[in-house]
Amino acid sequence: MTIHNINSINPGVISPSFEKKNISPSESTGNFSQLLKNSIEEVNEMQVQSDQMTEKLVRGENVDLHQMMIASQKASITLQTTMEVRNKVVEAYQEIMRMPM
Repeated sequence: MTIHNINSINPGVISPSFEKKNISPSESTGNFSQLLKNSIEEVNEMQVQSDQMTEKLVRGENVDLHQMMIASQKASITLQTTMEVRNKVVEAYQEIMRMPM
């Protein structure tokens, strides 16, 4: 097994940028809402793909059982993760609302 040097890595690329970016609250809200929307669409797409593969299997079409089970598990895991993130966000919101003013 050959081990190569990692001298070609530029440390400036890896280190985070600490430049201050002036982002308005409306821009950050838009970025967050777009991120949230994209994430939910991805979860929905996985669910739809899993449902389609399951329907094909039920109808007797030529579907690889392993791929169908993998798609089903991916959809299940992403949905569970989304629900847990939602629960944490709701808990955080409730905690903020309980703070004294």
